[in-house]
This record gives sequence, structure tokens and C-alpha cells, in this order.
Amino acid sequence: MYQRILVATDGSTLSKKAQRSAIDLAAAVGAELVALYVVPRYPVSYFEGSITVSPQEVARTEKQWAEKGQSVVDALKTAAESRGVKTKAVVARSDLVAESIISASKKHKCDLIVMASHGRKGLSRVLLGSETQHVLTHGSTPVLVLR
Repeated sequence: MYQRILVATDGSTLSKKAQRSAIDLAAAVGAELVALYVVPRYPVSYFEGSITVSPQEVARTEKQWAEKGQSVVDALKTAAESRGVKTKAVVARSDLVAESIISASKKHKCDLIVMASHGRKGLSRVLLGSETQHVLTHGSTPVLVLR
């Protein structure tokens, strides 16, 4: 059925549900997992009156975010491997989360993406968009969306 499943996570409660489901599915079908956490770049503003942040502070913050991401995928890897599921932990750095997920699924030759839908509705959905929706509409890999 599936050989390699990419599970995209941000460490949130809802994405932990997707993690558990991905581990269960991979264990059931004998697939490998690729655990992906996408770390955004530090927002730098050039608007008049904005607070300037030193390059050292930006680097420190981005490093802290990357370490958090690594701890999330490492914990997922530990949980999956305790169930006998071979897992690769991956942290990507990009502001384009959906594109990073699509790219990682191609790079690692995944045949399924598992991710959570954060369930935004109404105006917040329109204004904020949806990484899940973007992956569904722009990717070619099947996507299992969990709510």
C-alpha cells in the first residue's frame, strides 16, 4: 500500500493527533515515516518606527526555533521507532510551509502526506489561508487530513 509516509507537524495538540495516526498507519502497513517540522525565518521589518533587532538576536531566535523543531521530530521518531516504524526526522527552514511539505514529500519519495487541519473558519480562514489547503491543491502526493 504505502511505502513512505511524510507526517508534517508543528508540535501542536492537533498535529500530535496526526502524528499518532501516521505512526499507527505506518505500523499497520509496514511503511517508513518521514517526520517534518518547518521552521519559519525570523520576520524582519523595514517599516519606519519599527523595532530593529540585531542580526545576533535574529540568529539566536532562529536557532531556538530550529532546536524546538528538532525536539518535536526527534520525539516523534522515538515514538514511531518504539512501534517498530523506521523514521527519519527532518527540519526544514522556510517561510513557505506548504511548499516545503510538498518539496519534502518529493525529495524523500513519499507516497502519502499526513497532516492536521487547524479548522479555521470564516474570515480568519480567508485572511490566513491554509497550509493544508495549499498542499491539497498544489501537491501531487495524496494527503490524509486529520481534524
